[in-house]
Amino acid sequence: MSLEIAQSTPTAAAIARVVQAGYPLGEVVSGEFLRRSFNQVYRLTLADGRHVVARLCAERPRGEPALRFEADVLQHLRARGCPVAASLPTASGEVALSVALPEGERALMLFEHLEGEATSDLPANLEAFGRGLARLHAAGEGMQSPAPHYTLDLDHLLLRPLQRLLRAPTMTAELRPQFEALGLRLHGRIRALGELTQVLCHGDAHSDNNFVQVQGDGAREAVFFDFDETGPGYLAYELAVYPWWLHPRSVDGQWSDKALARWNHFIAAYQAVRPLRDADRAALPLFVAVRQFWLLGEYAGRVPVWGSQAMPLDFLQRQVKVFTQWETLGLALPRMAQND
Repeated sequence: MSLEIAQSTPTAAAIARVVQAGYPLGEVVSGEFLRRSFNQVYRLTLADGRHVVARLCAERPRGEPALRFEADVLQHLRARGCPVAASLPTASGEVALSVALPEGERALMLFEHLEGEATSDLPANLEAFGRGLARLHAAGEGMQSPAPHYTLDLDHLLLRPLQRLLRAPTMTAELRPQFEALGLRLHGRIRALGELTQVLCHGDAHSDNNFVQVQGDGAREAVFFDFDETGPGYLAYELAVYPWWLHPRSVDGQWSDKALARWNHFIAAYQAVRPLRDADRAALPLFVAVRQFWLLGEYAGRVPVWGSQAMPLDFLQRQVKVFTQWETLGLALPRMAQND
């Protein structure tokens, strides 16, 4: 009997053999499986002592991974002085390898390994994170690539995830119209704000996708990685990912003093480099909710791999309450620095 496989997990040793055969890096002496989340990520050690990071791309609800565009973005940013984990070409000059697995072909992409401190709640690191993201957005201006890519618009971030959520196996006839109404009201409120600033987004800048490096003169610099959500899109969404990460995503969740302090350090440092327009500032709390819809859509699309109980009924019921609360309390974000 032949069984269908949703997603397999290769060992670190197997990935090491694939990389050694497919990349011009010499012997790979060891490997470590770092995490399984949206993708599977491995750290490999080369014979010369260097480390590299391998990302085995998973099937994704939002569409095929835009690997060529991601590599172009990293090259563009690196050329403009932004410290990022660049992708490494295969022995044949491609951006990724195609790996045969029981569920079918999956792409494996290799990156430089970065070192540094976690952003954490250290004010100097939070400020480096804010400045670094602002500089990344400045450097992204003029980026051009013919490769297919994600566009982080309301269709990608809200409407399509909402439809996946509404089709989730644990969704009920009672909850479905509630989620739909919440999503459409959110869509209408954002559209009513008019034109919002567009940037080349990292797409997942929640402070765990960057490190902070201390330079010889003591200055701190954020270095960024994990650009597989990158694409042109809303600045307000890009900035809302961090407060979404900080704010308790639970019923009656309230900002803590610690979270407020972290957000204020970050956004003040960002605006010291790139001030925000009023419309973008007004859109920020709305995009915090958009980010949660995006996440729920990703969860719903991964039910064949993660199982239906990744989003059980009681979880969905709580989400309605969270979104309802955010419609009134979500605007109570930390006070922004004003434009000069």
